[in-house]
Amino acid sequence: MASLTGAARQRYVADLFSRISGHYDLMNDVMTLGMHRRWKGRTAALATQAPPGPALDVSTGTGDLAFQLARRPGADRTVAVDLLPVMIARARNKAAQRNTGKNGQVSLLVGDALSLPFPAATFACATAGFSLRNMPDARQAVGEMARVVRPGGRVALLELSPMTTGLKARLFRAYFHGLVPLIGNLIARDRAAYTYLPQSVDRFYQADELAGILRESGLQQVNYRRLGFGTVCIHWGDKPGGGGHPVE
Repeated sequence: MASLTGAARQRYVADLFSRISGHYDLMNDVMTLGMHRRWKGRTAALATQAPPGPALDVSTGTGDLAFQLARRPGADRTVAVDLLPVMIARARNKAAQRNTGKNGQVSLLVGDALSLPFPAATFACATAGFSLRNMPDARQAVGEMARVVRPGGRVALLELSPMTTGLKARLFRAYFHGLVPLIGNLIARDRAAYTYLPQSVDRFYQADELAGILRESGLQQVNYRRLGFGTVCIHWGDKPGGGGHPVE
């Protein structure tokens, strides 16, 4: 359940995503009407405004955001990690089917977002897309991303954002809590998984709180942008030691 913490939460989420991995891409397309691809493209564009260099995507799932990073001119090499071997296998299959070529190649590795297997200051940028709220310790995950980014580099996060008041919030909750579990049951045959996902958003940080976590991790020039009628946020921040970066 969304209320679990620590190792119990990590085990629950790992089992959940292993179960739905075969329908993961289709459900993302259905739930967002395909808009998640555009949001991931904008996240990759913001992340790669840091000085050129290697890029990292954390908890990559089936690799969509990593492939977006790899196509950006600012990323000379892209690495993606995920805790689940089944997700990495699906990302590798997707890469092979797409014949991504030199400008779309991604090194795909099994790895834990809470203990990234890279030295400090390795990457020019690091991203995470729709995964932070599922981690047992979001602060530690952001701290790890900040650790492995070079001075002057950028961390960019794409995540659903809780909405608590107003008409948009009521409509979003009706859709996400009412319709999405039904769609999940129909397509993925797993209503429980797509009941957990809306609950995980309700329990996640508000946009200002997540911005504060980036600052606590030592990042500067922290900002965020709302997308998807306010239901989605891109957060970003720069590691001290480099010049400021433009915002598209």
